[in-house]
Amino acid sequence: MSHDMPMPMPMPNTTMNHMAMMHMTFFWGKDVIMLFNDWPNGKLGMYILALLFVFVLAVAVEFFSVFPAMKTGASPIVSGLAQALVYGLRMTLAYIVMLSVMSYNLGVFIFVVVGHAVGFFLVKYRTTLKTKDDPE
Repeated sequence: MSHDMPMPMPMPNTTMNHMAMMHMTFFWGKDVIMLFNDWPNGKLGMYILALLFVFVLAVAVEFFSVFPAMKTGASPIVSGLAQALVYGLRMTLAYIVMLSVMSYNLGVFIFVVVGHAVGFFLVKYRTTLKTKDDPE
């Protein structure tokens, strides 16, 4: 079996006569299965929506990475719980992004990398503006 060919893998809800194809190398195209069975289902509009979805998730991961600490007057328990919840949300989003990249679709990979870069830029730009406006 060639390394460039999709590998037949038994998937849930399939029979042995009908095996879903799972790529083991990067590939181009809208015919990808991401996160859920039959999504984006080979439709161009749904593929574009999936790309935008992973882009926004990657940007969100970067925003949640700099979640500000709670105010000094807040209870340590409340502050700790809030930070733990934000961290849990950030990790959930990061794992969803990782699982999306594991579809081995180059479009998904590119949109995730660009999403992380744009999110990082926006976070750093916002930090720079705050620092510039608050002279010490």
